[in-house]
Amino acid sequence: MSLLIDFIDETNEITNEQKETLEALLAVAAAKEGVEDGTEVSITFVNNERIQEINREYRDKDKPTDVISFALEEMGEGEIEIFGEEMPRVLGDIIISVPRTVEQAEEYGHSFMRELGFLTVHGFLHLLGYDHETVEDEKQMFTRQKDILDEHGLTR
Repeated sequence: MSLLIDFIDETNEITNEQKETLEALLAVAAAKEGVEDGTEVSITFVNNERIQEINREYRDKDKPTDVISFALEEMGEGEIEIFGEEMPRVLGDIIISVPRTVEQAEEYGHSFMRELGFLTVHGFLHLLGYDHETVEDEKQMFTRQKDILDEHGLTR
């Protein structure tokens, strides 16, 4: 399974080794979800101020958060679906706050890499249409996240 992942690190804090771990983790997630080879996703690492700006602008929540996903396959009102042969599937963007990742890793008592992996998989599943608005949806999504993280070896 090969995803095309565009990493953008605005914080300059994520190592190449950590990016490689995330690539391998998302390969597991993509395989479990039946995502086609060559599918594209973008992951951007930001500080709390930047994710707060994004959260305020797109979600009307004026506070920092840990991860935000923008699914490009969700059709908005008035948008026209584009068809074409040989066009890659582009899932969308995942934006992760590095400071929040550090804080939550400490709060939950596990490694930074485990928390970073969790947030990456969480954002990835949102791009695929998973949500946690209802108790049933939350159970399904969080069970899937745990299965993917456990299979890759990023356990608590």
